[in-house]
Amino acid sequence: MGHAEDEITPFLKARRAALDAAALGLPNGLARRRVRGLRREEVAQLAGVSVDYYTRIEQGRAHAVSDAVVDAIARALRLTPDEHTYLRNITQARRRPGADADVCDAGRGPRPRVRPQIQELLDAMEDTVPAIVYGPGMDMLAWNRIAGRISFDFDALPEAELNSARLIFLHPEAKALHPEWEREAEATVASVRAQIGRREDESRVRRVVCDLREESEEFRHYWDAQAVRERSRGTKRILNPEVGELVLTYEAFALPTDPGQHLCTYTAPKGSATEMGLRALAERVGASVF
Repeated sequence: MGHAEDEITPFLKARRAALDAAALGLPNGLARRRVRGLRREEVAQLAGVSVDYYTRIEQGRAHAVSDAVVDAIARALRLTPDEHTYLRNITQARRRPGADADVCDAGRGPRPRVRPQIQELLDAMEDTVPAIVYGPGMDMLAWNRIAGRISFDFDALPEAELNSARLIFLHPEAKALHPEWEREAEATVASVRAQIGRREDESRVRRVVCDLREESEEFRHYWDAQAVRERSRGTKRILNPEVGELVLTYEAFALPTDPGQHLCTYTAPKGSATEMGLRALAERVGASVF
């Protein structure tokens, strides 16, 4: 998984296969289609590039794909905005020095540090809002006390396991804590894939993927589906062992001066069962009452 073409090839093939040629007004031709989706020739035609050039792009052999060509391919394949960004990231990665290097042995450096001011912000929200700072590859870098007890007990985990993706796929209690585990697993993998190709410590993201592909058959299943989706907001159900079910709304905010870091907050409507559960949890962990 360490080479850029390892991302480009399966992604473009999967997106071609996901399209219905008839719905796009494309004929079957003289012979019936042997596989579903669009042929390379059809994608090239829709994108306005030669078949040979598109083939080289799909095979990861084109080293200088322009943004205009990427945009044309994205339109031809009906990519979502997140998929379009991902395609641009992985094709641009081919232009950078070291793009051909295998990075599965990289990404083991020290974890990024969270600025003291950000930790102060987390602590200031402690009696009202559970919050976590995530780094590249979904590493959990910092949190306030109540956030550390929403699901897994973060303080009891070794540093190497303080990673949301690893916890979802490798922790023995993950499926008990997450009643919608399949949805959580798919969203986690789609979010990790969206980080591939970015400049902010990409080696750490690829390291996480390499490890999980090796250690989890379920991760490999979701990874091979090629889903891409930024995870900036949504809801999450958790069966907390101390206070019961929590239905949380989360929002993720990029920290502009700390590349690759995101602050994620978890809230619940006033008067809801989840808010009462959070109040009880806050009392248990010693935070101030809401």
